[in-house]
Amino acid sequence: MASSPAAPAETAEVPKHIRWVLLGILLALLLSMLDGLIVGTAMPTVVAAIGGLENMAWVVTGYTLATACSTPVWGKLGDLFPRKTVFLTSILLFLAASVLCGAAPSINWLIAFRVLQGLGSGGMGAGAFALIGVLLPPRERGRYQGLVAAVMAAGQLGGPLVGGFVTAHLGWRWAFYVNVPVGLVCVTWCWVTLRVPAREPRGRAVLDWRGIAFLTGAVSAFVMAATWAGSTYAWGSWQIAGLTALALALLAAFVATERRAPEPLMPLRIYQGHRNFPLAAVLLTVSGVSMFGATLYLPLYQQIVQSASAADSGLLLLPMMLATLVTANIAGKVMTATGRYKVFPVVGSALLVLGMGLLSTMDTGTSPWATSAYMAVVGAGTGCTLQMANTIAQNAVGLRDMGAASAATQLFRSLGGSLGVAVFASLFAGAVAGSAEGGAHVAAVAHATHLIFLTGALIALAALVAAVFLEEVPLRGR
Repeated sequence: MASSPAAPAETAEVPKHIRWVLLGILLALLLSMLDGLIVGTAMPTVVAAIGGLENMAWVVTGYTLATACSTPVWGKLGDLFPRKTVFLTSILLFLAASVLCGAAPSINWLIAFRVLQGLGSGGMGAGAFALIGVLLPPRERGRYQGLVAAVMAAGQLGGPLVGGFVTAHLGWRWAFYVNVPVGLVCVTWCWVTLRVPAREPRGRAVLDWRGIAFLTGAVSAFVMAATWAGSTYAWGSWQIAGLTALALALLAAFVATERRAPEPLMPLRIYQGHRNFPLAAVLLTVSGVSMFGATLYLPLYQQIVQSASAADSGLLLLPMMLATLVTANIAGKVMTATGRYKVFPVVGSALLVLGMGLLSTMDTGTSPWATSAYMAVVGAGTGCTLQMANTIAQNAVGLRDMGAASAATQLFRSLGGSLGVAVFASLFAGAVAGSAEGGAHVAAVAHATHLIFLTGALIALAALVAAVFLEEVPLRGR
């Protein structure tokens, strides 16, 4: 096994005025994150206006599927073609689809346009992190890690608030139209300020169409199984078992294809070159489980058990988001100053286990202050783990594969979130089944919360094991 990452094929000093350049890139990332949360808030109004309650879930599922499936493709396109052009193309696709979503005459058309929007979103996420990886060497990444964490926290908190405000005052169609002015500012900003380092010529670009087909099928089958398990179909049903078997078969076919492809969609060398990349993938997957579980079920617990206001659902997560922001800043600055980083994913994973364990102790008598403290522990763990895992993964590969590697990290986080949502939803549904409104229902929700976060703590142990086995490879300074 190699002791250091592959030599880079493109190097450059950190560009001048890099913070201004990063703001344009991160604006696209923020837009992608906000959209999912804004639309989720607007969905009851959408259904009341154009109908289609029975298909409402596909407005979200179609977007999620398209984003997950297209992320690796966009990442590879960024490695083969000019990164700036690929990135701006994905934003323009997202904006065009946003206009179409806002004008959708029926739920079926809305689902179709949301799939198109998800395709653009996949490129925005993959492109943003790949560009950060190219513009900022890992040793310098810590100076700006807090900026990335702040954007992600703003997306988590601002989505429900913006969605509620826009839907109430402008109508549900503006939940999509609001993307357009923000997106145009983003495109103009990046067009003017973004200068991507030149790279070595790679000859004629050849897309791995078989790899794209197999991976798209595998991801689709996995996400659909995770979405339907425990809700639409039982975990042990033939439908879920069939989708799982299909996902595994397509994944095996994808791996076999990648070994022979002249320009593979997701080069296996990024997994085989250094153990840090697959270990970072484990960290990102577990972080996805933790983040989605906390953001979905903590507000539910606080509203039903602790009688918090639903109108302030986004603000209920503030302690966790602030802790994430603070620890990400501290970890990044220490990493840049010392070049040392392994301690942070180890400590962060331990905090995730502890925080999830503390959240699992909540019952009908737990005070809001205690809940906020437990949330802050989870947030501190996420801050030490999430962005650091991205940096570790990108430091483990050469810059020629930065797009594919960045897309893979985003895919792992998304798949972790999908799996976490499926498992937690099943636990929640089983715990509250048959409980009537009133005290019994409150107790059932508290018990469901206990099961969800106890399971989350056990899953977080996998991240702790992965963090312990990380090797502290020197961070690239160029």
